[in-house]
Amino acid sequence: MPADTTTFVGRKHDVAEVRRLLSESRLVTLTGVGGVGKTRLALRAAAETSRAFRDGVWFVELGGVTDPELVVHTVLEQLGVRNDTVRMHRTVLMEHLRDRQTLIVLDNCEHVVGATARLVDALLRGVPSLRVLVTSRERLGIDGEHLWQVAPLPQDPALALFAERAAAVEPGFALTARNHAKVSQICALLGGIPLAIELAAVRLRVLSLDHLSSRLDNTFRVLADGKRGGDPRHQTLHAAVDWSFHLCTRAEQILWARASVFAGTFDLEAAERVCSGDGVAPEQVMHSLMGLVDKSVVVSEQHPSGTRFRLLEPLRQYGLEKLRDAGREQVLRERHRDHFIEWAERREKEWFGPAQPQIFSLTRLEHPNLRSALDFCFDHDTDHCVHLASTLWFYWAGCGMLGEGRHWLDRAVANAKPGPLRAKALWVNGYVSTLQGDLPASTRMLDECREYAAASGDGPALAYATHRLGCTHLVGDDLHLADSLFEEAMRLYQGQGTVNSHTMLAGVELAISATFQHDFAAAERLCVEARAVGEEHGELWAQGYAVYGLALCAWVSGDLVRADRLGRECLRMKRSFHDLLGIVLAIEVLAWISASQGDAVRAATLLGATNEIWQSVGYPMFGSRYFGAPHGECESATVSALGEHEFREMFRKGMDLQLEDAIAFAIGEEQAEDPAPVVALTPLTRREQQVADLIAGGSSNKEIAASLVIARRTAEGHVERILQKLGFTSRAQIATWVTERRS
Repeated sequence: MPADTTTFVGRKHDVAEVRRLLSESRLVTLTGVGGVGKTRLALRAAAETSRAFRDGVWFVELGGVTDPELVVHTVLEQLGVRNDTVRMHRTVLMEHLRDRQTLIVLDNCEHVVGATARLVDALLRGVPSLRVLVTSRERLGIDGEHLWQVAPLPQDPALALFAERAAAVEPGFALTARNHAKVSQICALLGGIPLAIELAAVRLRVLSLDHLSSRLDNTFRVLADGKRGGDPRHQTLHAAVDWSFHLCTRAEQILWARASVFAGTFDLEAAERVCSGDGVAPEQVMHSLMGLVDKSVVVSEQHPSGTRFRLLEPLRQYGLEKLRDAGREQVLRERHRDHFIEWAERREKEWFGPAQPQIFSLTRLEHPNLRSALDFCFDHDTDHCVHLASTLWFYWAGCGMLGEGRHWLDRAVANAKPGPLRAKALWVNGYVSTLQGDLPASTRMLDECREYAAASGDGPALAYATHRLGCTHLVGDDLHLADSLFEEAMRLYQGQGTVNSHTMLAGVELAISATFQHDFAAAERLCVEARAVGEEHGELWAQGYAVYGLALCAWVSGDLVRADRLGRECLRMKRSFHDLLGIVLAIEVLAWISASQGDAVRAATLLGATNEIWQSVGYPMFGSRYFGAPHGECESATVSALGEHEFREMFRKGMDLQLEDAIAFAIGEEQAEDPAPVVALTPLTRREQQVADLIAGGSSNKEIAASLVIARRTAEGHVERILQKLGFTSRAQIATWVTERRS
């Protein structure tokens, strides 16, 4: 969950009631007008009840989701669950949650209330231990829903909120007998709505309390005369935002309205490109942006890549209304689209180079804006949407986003006219479909692309489609046809002078085929060549697959030490991009190596980890007999070494690992749990003994996690298993047990 950036004022009764409702009901919806504090209340109530949920509390922001079909995908993404298969997202989510005790907070759902309601209804019916807390301006309207109307703040908390926010901008400000009446008047005018109070309090930077009070009073009288009907609290917020808007400079007002087309966060470059023009120079944008930050209209956030900005959702919606009223929404959305198309084009060109990890991080940050641009494109301009969806192939295929990529690419192919844009969409979608294991769809699209390219003379499309068709036949076990297609693609690439991540992968994939056919010398040579290209250009993503190929070669040739080193190196590379396919392939080969080294416990644990990850990627080992044979042999050898019962225990431990913990375990950042007892008289593993010793020293779960460099959930799992094994019910009993053993 996001951390609080300011203190939480008041709402003790609300928090207690929401917690009570969550204890009695599996679905609680907080309703109320924008700016009344639904999100802050939900976060506080969820935080205070988090200990009741063994598998955690998860916060999902839906404000930036414009396509209802992406609601489920967004929930999966926030929970850290990837579904890059062709299975329904809802099914995957239900399977992930089925045995977990979890609270999910769904925030800002009113604009996708139908899709949210359908999802929540299905989850509550299929996952008995799940509870859901929703914030929305309207109810979901499904069975079992309990509502809590979030009211404006009463007088005393409203005064406290104003005083605290005022002190942040005017050091030394405090409520006194002299100013109490003025502050009370201001809070009453603002209806006790927290967002309105915060917007007013920040004005003390430039206005005295007397001036602030009189201006609000005069302005609200004028505004009230012109607004009749509807929810009075909504009108109060609207009036407060109106007042704040009119106190901005003209340049700040223009920027406020124009910046409303951004989804999520945006950087200064984007603001200058999208929001300038029509009398606003790019250099003026930064000055206006800083003014809006000073007025608490825009929030600035620090990221490793630099400062980013965000409009609070009610203020973004207000700005969008202003933009629509001025008849400028279409123009600004076109600028937004054009900027992010150019942004994606630059990232695609830069992908083959040393900036790949940074491109991954930046693209994740811009994900909401890219979604918004794609959504706008599909409604207004087919060519732009096809181009943008295809240009982002590096994100879909390279950064663990196959599922969402397939969503946009399917729409692109369905809407694209014959021509070069459709050809690229076909081979990119064919590539993504192959990685998902959807070979019939992949073959159909790649064949169409090749026919078009051959007839039209589109050389690049022919090379890429031929290459990707080779991949399809590789995982489809037709190695001879795959070899001929890879070789043809490599000739086409060479003839066109093309050198990039794709050309590297063509050699690696041909090498994998050679490995399956026991031509280890050729496989080694091809992978070494591909890796050399990567090292020359600073390319890491495709190079990681070359390292994977070299690990395979070393393993089958019996050089297990080198194979293990290369497997871990590959996994470190793939971790940088959250490339689930690369991650699971690397963990697979490390499992096979561990079995060959006689470490059956590690092998079984790693096989369990891959079992979970494959559920998010596609068919295990692509459903290929060549890819799957070593997996089957590894499992058989491990079962034989451990016995069925112990194998299943270790396998389940691997399945229980979160992705980051699985990677850390595979790389060796966290020592493997050894099932052998530390001494003959203790049932604890070495790691559990370490945890027990730390408990005896008074460490909390958080401190244990930090000390052992493991996830907090992993530490909590260790504590639970210690309690179960020792038959205890408290940490104090563990501490006593440890002390007695030491003596």
